[in-house]
Formats: sequence, C-alpha cells, structure tokens
Amino acid sequence: MTAAPSILIVDDQPINVQLLKRKLEREGLHVVPAYSGVEALDLVAQSKPDLILLDVMMPDMDGIEVCRRLQASEDTRAIPVIFVTARTSKEGKIEGLSVGAVDYITKPIDLDETLARVQTQLRFLSINREMIALQRRLVDARRAATIGAVTQGIAHNLNNLLGVVIGHLDLIKAYYDKPDQVKKNAQQIENAIARIVSIIKQLSLLVVRTYPPFAKGSLQQLLESSVQRFQTDSKVSAQVTIDNPLGELMFDTNYEVFEEVVSKVLSNAWEAYDPSPAGPRPISIHTSLIEKAGKDKFLQIRIDDQGHGIDPEVRDRVFEPFVSTKHTVGVGMGLTIARHALRNLDGEVMLNDREGGGTSCVLLHPLEQKPRKRSDA
Repeated sequence: MTAAPSILIVDDQPINVQLLKRKLEREGLHVVPAYSGVEALDLVAQSKPDLILLDVMMPDMDGIEVCRRLQASEDTRAIPVIFVTARTSKEGKIEGLSVGAVDYITKPIDLDETLARVQTQLRFLSINREMIALQRRLVDARRAATIGAVTQGIAHNLNNLLGVVIGHLDLIKAYYDKPDQVKKNAQQIENAIARIVSIIKQLSLLVVRTYPPFAKGSLQQLLESSVQRFQTDSKVSAQVTIDNPLGELMFDTNYEVFEEVVSKVLSNAWEAYDPSPAGPRPISIHTSLIEKAGKDKFLQIRIDDQGHGIDPEVRDRVFEPFVSTKHTVGVGMGLTIARHALRNLDGEVMLNDREGGGTSCVLLHPLEQKPRKRSDA
C-alpha cells in the first residue's frame, strides 16, 4: 500500500496550523506541524516531506529565510514550497517566488483553494518522480543495449578474424612446400592477429574511466604527429591538408589521447570514400578558438572529408560501438573510442553533414584543464 503524501505545515499561529491540518487529513494526507522556521528545518532534516506549506511572516526566522536555506541544500532543494502570506503586493509575491517557492496562498486562507493548490503540486511532484524513474530505466536500458552491442560486435568480429586465421592456416598446410604461398598466407594471419589485438586494445580504452595526465603541447606539432600516426596505423599514404591559423598554440592535453582521437577521426574520414584506389581522397583539418558558456575557451578542430556522408540508417547511432556501414572485418569502434577519450579530457566529438557533401567531424578540446581529482570520471 502506497504511503500518503507528507505535508509539513509551518506557521507560528497554532489555529492556522490546526485548520489546515484538519482539512488536509480529511483528504487522506499525512500532516506534520511546525510552529517556527527553526523547528521546520529540523523536521525537514529528520524526514523529508513531500510538500511544505510555509508562512512568510514568522518571528526569529521568516519563511523567506527558511526557503533560502532549503534551496541551499542539495538534499532539500527539490521539495516544493507553497508560501502562505498576508502580502498581496506584486513585489511580495515576486520575492517569494524568487527564493524558490512554487506557489503562494494569500491570507485569509481559503481551505478549498489551499487543498486544490496542494493537490496540484502533488500531481506535479508525482509526474516529476515518474519522469525521473523513467529516465533511470531508459539509462539502464541504453546501458544494457550498449553492452549487448559491444558483446555481439566483439563476438562477430573475432569470429570472422579467427575464421581468416584458420582459413590461411589450412592454406599453409596445403601449400607447405611452396614458400611464396606460405609467406603470403602467414602475412594474412599476422594481419588478422594484429586486428584482433586492436579490438582488445580498443575495448580496454572504453573501460578506462580515469583522467589521464596532462602536459602543455604545441597544436601544430600534435596535429602533424596525429596525421603521421593515422598514416602508420592505417598503412596509407593519404595526404591530409592542415589549415592551422593558430600555429604553435600551447594548450593542456594528453599527447597519447589527442593523437588517438585525431587519428581515429582521420581514419573514419578516409574510409568514408569508395575503397577503389583510383582518385584522390581529400581530407582537411581546420582549427579555431571558440567560447562556451561565455567564459570557457575551447580549441575547435574540424576534420572534413568529401566522402559519402553520414548514412541516414546509422545517423542516430554513429557513436555506438560496432555501428558501421562498412563490410570489412574488425571495424566499428573508432568514433566510439574517440568520443569516450575526448570526453575524459572534458571535450566533445560531434559529427555533422558537410556543406557541399561529405562529413565534418568537430572536436572540442578545452584550452586549460581545471583542477580535479584523478579518480574515476
């Protein structure tokens, strides 16, 4: 059986408390009386009520101060407060609402109106709690879906890669007396194993949630080393144009994470083109500085390609693990890793359609890292 909502009535006049208490209890509500602001705060600390009816004009500590203190605490901030006041001026009402009250009732009290306003706020409270519970369930469902996607993706990719290994081992057995064939198949096995190791490494990066160590880095040098890392890891000689008006700008970052993020986005841009070797695959990097929330400065790195653009089928899921429109084996976590890693630096990764075709991937990286505990993010 669901417990009745608890209403705290605060008024220094006992007759007012008794009248309201009798009216609300007839409607099945649980009422707790308090006769001063100090007593009210003590009762709220002991057992948090669902709603507070708070008189404004009280000696020692008035209702405005009580409401301010409730709003100052994370534990009591969400408790709705209805002011009961003799003030009828607009200024008095605005003052009450400005300190956190959700509604007000003017004296002399109309009991039916008060009941209606209390029931309205209780309905709002019930809806809000249902929304919070639903949000938690959605988060749990999304987490479970992500774990399922990762597990399924890993199983699918590893099974395919192991199939590649077994297939080339069979070919080695069949052509053991032909050195060229053995060498060729052994190379394919080595490539497949390297991709298996890569998947395991990427998975470990997703699990890590601690803040990495920071150091001052040169933007131009980091961009150049990221391009080189992309070319080495992807085994391509892609030409990447760097448009960096910020030059040797120094900023707080983690070299390994920065290069990892940029190289994975560059790899995603490279794979946005047709796999045919014919024709160029233009990729460009553009830098600028922006401000967020009017004070925090961020380095913005935009990586453009002129490939096929974002597939509508995966647009809403591009940052989920193993979501990919490519049909090759062992891919699908690059953007997931990039976003996770950059968020650990208090940054962000966003993917947008590029004007004129293709994709623009925007990386936001804070210029300065704020002091924080080096514990779980």
